[in-house]
Amino acid sequence: MNRNILFVAGLTALLAGCGHKSERAETRPLPSTAVRVQIVESKKRVATEEVVGTVRARLRSVIEAKVSGKIEQMLVVPGQQVTAGEVLAVIDAREVQARHDQAVAIRQQAEADLKRLTALLEQKILSPAEFDNAQARAQVAVASVTEVETLLSYTKVTAPFAGVITRKHADVGDLAAPGKPLLDMEDSHTLRLEADVPEAVVGKLTLGDRLPVRIAALETELAGVISEIAPAADPGSRTFLVKLDLPTQPGLRAGQFGRVAMPVGETSALRGPATAVIQRGQMELVFVVSDNKAQLRLVKTGKRIGSEVELVAGVEAGEKVVVEGAADLKDGQPVSMPNAK
Repeated sequence: MNRNILFVAGLTALLAGCGHKSERAETRPLPSTAVRVQIVESKKRVATEEVVGTVRARLRSVIEAKVSGKIEQMLVVPGQQVTAGEVLAVIDAREVQARHDQAVAIRQQAEADLKRLTALLEQKILSPAEFDNAQARAQVAVASVTEVETLLSYTKVTAPFAGVITRKHADVGDLAAPGKPLLDMEDSHTLRLEADVPEAVVGKLTLGDRLPVRIAALETELAGVISEIAPAADPGSRTFLVKLDLPTQPGLRAGQFGRVAMPVGETSALRGPATAVIQRGQMELVFVVSDNKAQLRLVKTGKRIGSEVELVAGVEAGEKVVVEGAADLKDGQPVSMPNAK
């Protein structure tokens, strides 16, 4: 209600001022000028509701050790870029090394026994059953070495993919163990917006939809593509987690705040070019052409859609508004419209 009172008061004051201008125009005729006009039309658009979200990496990982032992070396720090397979930390696992040495010795003994028994079998001194037992022992010894070598390789903690280290949970001297986080890392090149969407809106979304996304730290609007929609709502907030893949953009980083426009229906409103609106202080004005004269109007604008803006009040459908040359016009000035049909 207060907005309407201010709008009427501003319009009254503007028209009063325009009256004085018209009286002066009668004593000194204004020159005619050429302008470009466009007809104000009622157009339909998709009604949207803004939902806030957070930019996160699509690929994230918590790095843990697969064997127990003290951390001997920590080779990375938060913020460091790493490549896939790069060694991040080294664990001092002397017990595993001892088991490896033991397994190698047993394998060597089993292979030597098998070689000796093979010669006895060829001389028919050894029974086939005894030879089979020796052969089985040799195979078990080889498998044991392979198992321990695999455990030994786990003492070097490597990066599962190329990315950036985001957090360090442990340092040199700390005890590493399976299930205990050492590092957090993420792929900073593949980002997405994660937003909690109300249940009244999520039903209008489908996988693959492209929605406009605005990031607070960026000036440009991004096109987000819906890649995931949670099948069940959060019982506390009654919202569904929706994830939108974002294109690569300079300045886009994980953790940033963003808004995504979700479709909720369809609406129509008068719309005209944004270039037709003149901003003077807190007032928004347009020039309407009537009887080949420019008339100054106080208007109220709504949402901006591309290069156009909604004209909520001040003009009617079918009226012609000046879209080029409006800044130099005066109320009541004669105009010509080369582009008018």
